[in-house]
Amino acid sequence: MTVIWTIIIGFVAGVIAKFLHPGDNEPSGFILTTILGIAGAFVATWLGQVVGWYGPGEGAGFIGAILGAILVLMIWGALTRKRG
Repeated sequence: MTVIWTIIIGFVAGVIAKFLHPGDNEPSGFILTTILGIAGAFVATWLGQVVGWYGPGEGAGFIGAILGAILVLMIWGALTRKRG
């Protein structure tokens, strides 16, 4: 159930992160934005567990998922930046 909850939170967090961190290099598709949001929620959960904020089996909260999604969007933008 924790994985399903993380996916749902990541979906919403991806959409909110896109609004909070718009950019030219950011993914413009709804599906890609939500996938990156879900990845951000998983990253936030993993980082939170490594740091000790969350115990085993606990997922990132809504704010943590949004921050994770923004982090993933920023990394995505840096990796796909057009050079030239």
